[in-house]
Amino acid sequence: MQTPSRIQIHHHHHRQQIDIRQLLLCCAQLISRSDFSTAHRLTSFLSANSSPYGDSTDRLVHYFTKALSLRLRHHPSPLCCNDFFRYCDRYDDATLQSSYLSLNQITPFVRFSHLTANQAILEAMDSSHHPQHIHILDFHIMHGVQWPPLMQAIADRYPPPTPTLRITSTGSNLDNLRKTGDRLSNFAHSLGLNFRFHPLLVPNEDNVDDLVHHLSAVILLPSEILVVNCMLYLHRMLRNRESLFMLLRKIKTMNPKVITTAENEANHNHPLFLSRFGEALHYYTEVFDSLEATLPPNSRERMEVEQVWFGREIVDVVAVEGENRRERHERFRSWEVMMRSVGFVNVALSPFAVSQAKLLLRLHYPSEGYNLEVFNDRFFLGWRTLPLFSVSTWH
Repeated sequence: MQTPSRIQIHHHHHRQQIDIRQLLLCCAQLISRSDFSTAHRLTSFLSANSSPYGDSTDRLVHYFTKALSLRLRHHPSPLCCNDFFRYCDRYDDATLQSSYLSLNQITPFVRFSHLTANQAILEAMDSSHHPQHIHILDFHIMHGVQWPPLMQAIADRYPPPTPTLRITSTGSNLDNLRKTGDRLSNFAHSLGLNFRFHPLLVPNEDNVDDLVHHLSAVILLPSEILVVNCMLYLHRMLRNRESLFMLLRKIKTMNPKVITTAENEANHNHPLFLSRFGEALHYYTEVFDSLEATLPPNSRERMEVEQVWFGREIVDVVAVEGENRRERHERFRSWEVMMRSVGFVNVALSPFAVSQAKLLLRLHYPSEGYNLEVFNDRFFLGWRTLPLFSVSTWH
């Protein structure tokens, strides 16, 4: 049984944690009221009382304070695109790829999204009488970690000759695309799969007009099942809703058998800074708590993911305004309206997909914490009671 003094200390520590997050909100309110000098003093205090090496609250406050400081440094005009990219370009492609691999390794968010999407692809193949050829159009493939498990499943599932697999992937760095293609080709070859990889270089992937133009070069064969894969990607197109609808309509004309999507379950696209800030603080508190429950404080991968992956997102949501913001996450209900308005319908998730996702969480992650909800044929993966990511399938 705890001693009274221990309980007191615990309560005091808990109160202190709440207070320091409250100070972040105060700082955001001061900025929204244009009281920059008081806000600046408060960020100095918060900076001195937080650290990227402490507990989850210390780390959270550290990155939010950094984002607020960047915003203050550029008042009266908030951080412009070039300044943001200068901030982010400290991280080269190799660092970003590395942090993505760490994110995939230490949290279930990416792996869960890939597992669920791959299961939907396999079920789409099963529902076709002769799944001879599969063509996957993958937006922003990153390291390609989604595809080896799918290749393995195809090799295990279908007797020779196995279906032909073709992946067309968009990316803004041709060298990275080719390296990813080579890795996937080598793996496919080791399984005896007939595989081809087509890099689709889109110099500015955030420019929908550019993207739609390049999609016209994608060769579609009538003998192929087309799959369109959008993992944590479409939200970057929300700076211009009309353009996003143009992209979704373009995808619709390609007549895919299935579209797989995963997105952050958050509203970080609110036009009002204060609303966006409050939402982001609530959201990333849960993200950082989940990392704390999974990994020790000195984990290099944890620090990398917090700094490079989530730290960049926080800067984008908090410090950047207007056209220049990229991380424009919206909740699933918003995506549902958009997808349905273009004519897509939800694909039902199989009981196997649900049990597989639950098994992944049980085997690899803290049993108390990560939470899977299935609602109207879409998955929500969250920490404790807050959904953090949604995964859904359409056709």
